Amino acid sequence: MRVAANRNDEQLIRQQAISWIRAVSDDGSRALESKEIGEFAFNGRRIPLKGQQGIWNPKGFSAALSVRTSFTPEGKLAPYPDRVEKDGLVRYSWYKSDGSHGFNVALRNAMAQQVPVIWFYEVAESLFSTMAPVYVIAEEPQEKRFVLAFSADDEPIAPVEHPSVLEESLKRYLRVQTKIRLHQPVFRSTVLTAYKNQCAVCKLGHAQLLDAAHIVPDREDLGIASVVNGMALCKIHHAAFDNYFLGIRPDHIVEIRHDLLMEVDGPMLRHGLQDLHGRALMALPNSEADWPREDLLENAYDKFRKATVEDVA
Repeated sequence: MRVAANRNDEQLIRQQAISWIRAVSDDGSRALESKEIGEFAFNGRRIPLKGQQGIWNPKGFSAALSVRTSFTPEGKLAPYPDRVEKDGLVRYSWYKSDGSHGFNVALRNAMAQQVPVIWFYEVAESLFSTMAPVYVIAEEPQEKRFVLAFSADDEPIAPVEHPSVLEESLKRYLRVQTKIRLHQPVFRSTVLTAYKNQCAVCKLGHAQLLDAAHIVPDREDLGIASVVNGMALCKIHHAAFDNYFLGIRPDHIVEIRHDLLMEVDGPMLRHGLQDLHGRALMALPNSEADWPREDLLENAYDKFRKATVEDVA
């Protein structure tokens, strides 16, 4: 059975698939299970949005619909997720290193036609962070890979004519990198999955109220986009952590800034912050390999202590 009968169908399916995936994933903030992704339908007919291979080109499509990065335990601990580089672009390897393979041709066609694709990044077995729309903007044949970029403003991104002028094109994508960084949806999904959608400090279990907080900010050299530099924190404890109202010692003990301990206010201050002083974190990943790295906690705790002393002075 052919999925797309003609180019008009293909365009409609692509547009609806991207709109649908963004809606069900809360614009990439929520990871999706394979069975959820499999629920997409066009005109009452289920259409697969990803395949088992890295590049997915449904029957009848002239250009690839999606790319996929498979889960590896080591990928969670990398400074940046596999194939994402600090310039905000994705380098995606050719399928089987054969530029003439049909999957690679399909992704090349997506570049030539300037059509968007969906990127599925597997953060746990059968659990995917999603990013769309993503455009193929160049190919680097010597490295046997494509270059992809995320459109932050939903505007199509034209391909770069020659890989040598990529440096010039990066100027445009710098604002994309700062506004919507490609690694952030993957970082959020990886951290929240590791913490089973529970706040590390208070164990609040509603993903909509949780953030993937960096222990060391990602603007700093130590601020790697890795699960070991992250904690799932509810909105209030994330804000308290970032603003040095709350600190976490390297041994996972919570401290509240001492002048805040002396304040008298309502139940939120008392139960939400003051009562946590001296208590251990309530939620940690099952695997110790995913726990916050001690040197990163030490770095953040030193800043908390310094900020506390300065405020008292």
